[in-house]
Amino acid sequence: MATAIITTEDLYDFKMELISEFKKLLEKKPDEQLTKKYLKSTEVMKLLKVSPGTLQNLRINGTLPFTKIGGTILYEYSEILRILNLNKVSL
Repeated sequence: MATAIITTEDLYDFKMELISEFKKLLEKKPDEQLTKKYLKSTEVMKLLKVSPGTLQNLRINGTLPFTKIGGTILYEYSEILRILNLNKVSL
């Protein structure tokens, strides 16, 4: 079995490369990090921190627009953000 010797210079190069990658990730805006345009019900429940019943009520009363394809209900992420902004309460 071959052995490789790692020098301090190798570790330094690795550190600099790692820091560079972290900087690239941190420079992205939150919306750029979200690659999904549509979210499933479970993802929306986690995002809004609501129960399945509350999510169903939001659909039924027309608060939250959705698309149903087969048995899958999808919500557009940009619409969720728009509705949250429309209902923002300023004190």
